[in-house]
Amino acid sequence: MSEQVVVVTGASGGIGRAVATAFGSRGASVALLARGEKGLAGSAAQVRAGGGHALPIPTDVADQSQVFAAADRVEAELGPIDVWVNVAFTSVFAPFQKIHPDEYRRVTEVSYLGYVYGTMAALQKMKPRDKGTIVQVGSALAYRGIPLQTAYCGAKHAIQGFHEALRCELLHEKSNVRVTMVQMPAVNTPQFSWVLSRLPRHAQPVPPIYQPEVAARGVLYAADHPKRREYWVGASTVATLAANAVAPGILDRYLGRTGFASQQTDQQQPEDAPANLWEPADGSDGRDFGAHGVFDTRAKSTVPQLWASHHHGLLITIGGVAATAAAVLLSRRT
Repeated sequence: MSEQVVVVTGASGGIGRAVATAFGSRGASVALLARGEKGLAGSAAQVRAGGGHALPIPTDVADQSQVFAAADRVEAELGPIDVWVNVAFTSVFAPFQKIHPDEYRRVTEVSYLGYVYGTMAALQKMKPRDKGTIVQVGSALAYRGIPLQTAYCGAKHAIQGFHEALRCELLHEKSNVRVTMVQMPAVNTPQFSWVLSRLPRHAQPVPPIYQPEVAARGVLYAADHPKRREYWVGASTVATLAANAVAPGILDRYLGRTGFASQQTDQQQPEDAPANLWEPADGSDGRDFGAHGVFDTRAKSTVPQLWASHHHGLLITIGGVAATAAAVLLSRRT
């Protein structure tokens, strides 16, 4: 493990920050890719404190030239890349009609194409060696869209399709380069304080909420066991996928009725809240937000299971019973 070279995008905060720290605690050499200077510095300090070697590289993943240049620098300074983890994203919390076209494009370029460019850069290095692992950090929202997050859900759905198609190609080639995906539940990250929001109240994740370290453990497990197509972190993720598979129409109505209020706290959205869509909130004029968001008192530090994709049939069967029962109850209210 001490010689493992890892690249993490979005490493300045949230899940990316926790993933970088976790790899650092195993003695890995971790390249940290993100825009925020203060966040990168804080992340690098945590990696080094854990016993790892940190190489912070300011990078906007929406710019393919920056991503490819970062990959070249990593291999020149740290050595061959063993693991590449795509995490970086941005978004807009707002009803669809309140999102401007250029904002939608920017979210897509960062949150979807950033994964594409990162994967391209990683494969360019890994395929000639026929060795390496790429981990795509996804979400339950890769399968189930929710209101107020059309841009984010669209990007996660796109990543899911891209991931499946690429995996098929690698299997066809009998490549030893592995690509896997980790679908995340609601996580207590700074995104709810620094993503551009046009909501009247402060955005929040839909409970149950997990700490970023739980997500990081899922990523490390997937990186160590990359032969599976995907992994699901948290019972809430499994329940969401199962319910959507069994009764998507009912779930649409349920989310249409509850999805607006459940994603907002009782506090008003601050007028001076930062927004990291165009510029990093943790840039030279900002602050280091760290890995955690503002929901520490509500977030869980443990998760009872990490489900692999081969459990899919069983989970759909079990989840279907609960989802069907819920659907009957909901149908009586619609």
